[in-house]
Amino acid sequence: QVQLVESGGGLVQAGGSLTLSCAASGRTFSAYAVGWFRQAPGKEREFVAAISRRGGTTDYADSVKGRFTISRDSAKNTVYLQMNSLKAEDTAVYYCAADVLDRRDADEYYYWGQGTQVTVSS
Repeated sequence: QVQLVESGGGLVQAGGSLTLSCAASGRTFSAYAVGWFRQAPGKEREFVAAISRRGGTTDYADSVKGRFTISRDSAKNTVYLQMNSLKAEDTAVYYCAADVLDRRDADEYYYWGQGTQVTVSS
């Protein structure tokens, strides 16, 4: 069992930055890949970024590539999503999820956090 808790969301102006954290407890977090997803009102949940179990591989949606960076600190059992140059269209609830492989499909992830709201004002 893995419990995930996101934090770091908030209100920021367009062009600003935020860093989201996904803290894990329970079983060995390093055994799991982690993905970040987001869901805006009236839209489906979409893939944002993912990182492999040991952090050697990362993947990004085209919409955030070059602006967002995913990383993990195994000692702290935490995965981060550094978000720079934020745009109004980045406004959404952001979720982290964990499973064995780093995939883009949300259905591939078994463990989910409760989400954290990110609002970017234009």
